[in-house]
Amino acid sequence: MSTERAPKARYVMAIDQGTTSSRAILYDAAGHLVSVAQREHRQFYPAAGQVEHDAVEIRKNVGNLVGRVIAKAAITTDQVVAIGIANQRETTVLWDRRTGRPVGNAIVWQDTRTEDLVARLARQPLAAEVAERSGLPLLNYFAAPRIRWMLEHQQGLRRRAERGEILFGTMDSWLIWNLTGGPDGGVHITDVTNAGRTLLMNLHTLDWDDQLLDFFGIPRAILPGIRSNAEIYGHTEHGIPIAAALGDQQAALFGQTCFDAGEAKCTYGTGSFLLTNTGTEPVPSKHGLLTTVAFQIGREPAHYALEGSMAATGTLVQWLRDRLDLIGAAPEIETLASTVEDNGGCYVVPAFSGLFAPRWRSEARGVIAGLTSYITKGHLARAVLEATAWQTREVVDAMNADTGRPLTELRVDGGMTSNNLLMQQISDALGVPVERPLYSETVSLGAAYAAGLAVGLWPDMTGLRRNRHTAGRWLPALPTARRDTEYRRWSQAADLTYNWTEPGEP
Repeated sequence: MSTERAPKARYVMAIDQGTTSSRAILYDAAGHLVSVAQREHRQFYPAAGQVEHDAVEIRKNVGNLVGRVIAKAAITTDQVVAIGIANQRETTVLWDRRTGRPVGNAIVWQDTRTEDLVARLARQPLAAEVAERSGLPLLNYFAAPRIRWMLEHQQGLRRRAERGEILFGTMDSWLIWNLTGGPDGGVHITDVTNAGRTLLMNLHTLDWDDQLLDFFGIPRAILPGIRSNAEIYGHTEHGIPIAAALGDQQAALFGQTCFDAGEAKCTYGTGSFLLTNTGTEPVPSKHGLLTTVAFQIGREPAHYALEGSMAATGTLVQWLRDRLDLIGAAPEIETLASTVEDNGGCYVVPAFSGLFAPRWRSEARGVIAGLTSYITKGHLARAVLEATAWQTREVVDAMNADTGRPLTELRVDGGMTSNNLLMQQISDALGVPVERPLYSETVSLGAAYAAGLAVGLWPDMTGLRRNRHTAGRWLPALPTARRDTEYRRWSQAADLTYNWTEPGEP
């Protein structure tokens, strides 16, 4: 009789640090979710257009969640073979290298306080090279203008930054630095996907670009080292390797196993983000999209992506619930919209804070067009859902034009994908199948996959595809002529949103 004990099961932990909450999730070696712990953090709105987070609150929440999720799974710390981090992108933190205290609240990716600064920078002679070097348009959406703003609005901060006393990071850097020791030897790094959202990384060399640093007036001394998405960066106090970091949308692309060129996913939440893998060469966009790093696994060549972001999708449903009281809970919109067969000629464009890709009109404001006395709340609910479908169509049309490779299928995830009517509308708008995976937690799953690859829990990316299972699939059912007519009318409504605010207006 053998007295040998069976080897302990091994797990990988994902930390999903999002805009409204942080979560820790444990996955087993088959990629199955084992346990999850979540905690929200406060949102600060110091002025119109300004959004902030308390980085210390987030750090403490994440530290507590790591212990909670292990306890909930009833396992020991040594069974966790790696931690992967996915994070809200572009949110900017500056902190004191010696004390670990932030110099102020983190400025969130939704914040628009740098609009005037960006307008001034855009008038400089070298502004045209920003997109050529970084792959990104010069917008207040990204981190570099926020860093510049912080350095200019706190007395003495720039001098301290130039002396190397101040560190910059997006949320991945902030968490990794703290989890690996903080002031006592913390590792100051970022990954290529987050670095690529700063306007400071050269998209071709995958390193900080001296000309971009000079253009934005940002000292190199504050910047973290840039690493791949899957390698061991350091260890926690309990010895768990931190082995992956990805921006949340790239993590979702990876979690959806979009490993090859032409494969695309869209995450539908408060806002929505559509990424398509373009392979190992960056594809410059001529149609209003962002060229960005998709992922880099260890020393393998980086894969790139085109990204189109939609500012208001789930937000529009929340508006219908919270401001108009037409529904009591978000899922009720599907029932209400199903009381009618079409939109009755009504079209909604949710430019609450401008239009993102591919139009990029910050001065735009939302409209409801085509109103007649025939319109009911059912028609309005249906038009609200269709607004997300037509925004997706705009982004996909731009991607098809940039890549020359028409989309053949869209993989979807996020909270809005539980709405079956919306999924059918998206398939109808695009004219391609829409597929929802069995496990919708693709952001955390992508971070877990990358971390597991780094430590050998999974031998290769091919095996990860076998973990993917489909929960729902929708095929286009709208006649082509009807699809084109409806899209044209919605696009006309979108054109009406332009020039509603003056420069400097909230």
